[in-house]
Amino acid sequence: MSKNNRLPLSVSIIASNEEENLQRCFESLQGIAAEIIFVYNNCTDRSVEVAKQYEAICYEESWHGHRDQKNIALKKTAQPWVLCIDADEALSPQLRESIIQFLKTQNTENINGATINRRTNFIGKWICHGDWYPDTNLRLIRNGKARWEGSREHDKLKVDGKTTHLKGDLLHYSYPSLTTFINKIIYFSDIYLDRQLDAGKRWRLHNAIFRPLWRFFRAYFLRLGFLDGFPGFFIAASTAFNALVRHSRLYEYQVLQEKTKK
Repeated sequence: MSKNNRLPLSVSIIASNEEENLQRCFESLQGIAAEIIFVYNNCTDRSVEVAKQYEAICYEESWHGHRDQKNIALKKTAQPWVLCIDADEALSPQLRESIIQFLKTQNTENINGATINRRTNFIGKWICHGDWYPDTNLRLIRNGKARWEGSREHDKLKVDGKTTHLKGDLLHYSYPSLTTFINKIIYFSDIYLDRQLDAGKRWRLHNAIFRPLWRFFRAYFLRLGFLDGFPGFFIAASTAFNALVRHSRLYEYQVLQEKTKK
């Protein structure tokens, strides 16, 4: 697709030190969008240089949290439609073609957004079941009709009006190793604790016991995680562990608070 024939589409990306992922992401976007908006913070690698090689419009912003940072990037877009993706994601060929056909041929007058299935690569395997797939997300939106909402650790796009669903997967390369996955459990448990404290929540034993058991059972059996082999088992077990950690953090906090009072 020549530069003059590119779609009326902006791509919105935020990143910090994502050099290893950005080339794959930008390659999948080649020729599809009229503009790529790249908002970065605290980069010490070649992320900005890579973005400029692909003619992205780059803006440096201080970090405001995932939700607010994505809204900052969204407000900088100028095209009628916006595709919001992360640096560790890429368009599959089928999804790319679906976006092109949607914006070129379909009657979009009553549609303000499109959802997309996301497929994650984990320990060298594409995960096709369990809690991780289809992992449907709203990512293509009519400009001015959507915004990022949700909590600090679970931001999501909220659109005004009707949506449709596009064929093809958004390819997700979030966990190159078990270490990165485990580190994210710790990172998001900190955010979850802050949110629980802000809401005035108290620790409950039944949450710490039954929520992890339910998460494993749902992911591994009800959602057929066992069909993904050992990675499917690891995901179900670690998801249960993640729930255990999150629902134990309030207990830890309350115990430490009691000690400081003595």
